[in-house]
Amino acid sequence: MNPLLGLSISYLAGSISFAYLAGRARGVDLRKHGSGNLGASNAWRVLGPKVGLLVYLGDTLKGLLPVLLLPPRLNVANQELWAIAFGIAAVLGHVRPIYLLGKGGGKGVATAGGVFLGLAPIPTLIAALAFAIMFGITRISSVGSLSAAVTLPAALLFMAGPTSPVFLMSVAIMLLVFWTHRSNIARLRRGEEPRVGRKAQVPVQ
Repeated sequence: MNPLLGLSISYLAGSISFAYLAGRARGVDLRKHGSGNLGASNAWRVLGPKVGLLVYLGDTLKGLLPVLLLPPRLNVANQELWAIAFGIAAVLGHVRPIYLLGKGGGKGVATAGGVFLGLAPIPTLIAALAFAIMFGITRISSVGSLSAAVTLPAALLFMAGPTSPVFLMSVAIMLLVFWTHRSNIARLRRGEEPRVGRKAQVPVQ
């Protein structure tokens, strides 16, 4: 397989917005409700925990599967670097989905988690634990996401070293997560960030 084809497949897979599809199936445009974000947290907040968990699973798999399935099909020497490239393409697809004309994507946390689960399982599980702890304490998804985004590079720095391509990618993803969460950070500073677990605020058809 041509590596450029792999990049295209990864981006197109990442562009599938499960939150958008789940919302439309219920007659709701999630871009107009809750936080307005097409991610698992907003799907949970507006449509309920079952839908939110399904969206989270879908977003995770679209990051994990390209990293696991596509590199073995390449006839190249360094498949790890291409796996990283495919992972980046999937995350970019989630944040800027082509099917929505590059607008209204999610914030990349679940998809990036799937990517790193394929690349570095143990550090990713450590980051997931950080998410679970901070989310459990605050019930605020963005706090958990930002905590995980910081924890992952720290774990990779210790386990893989500062020159590891996976560590360098984790730093880039951390910066992307903070950038996509800039409005959440502003709301956190004002004490206005919504908590997950409330009932849907819109009628579901």
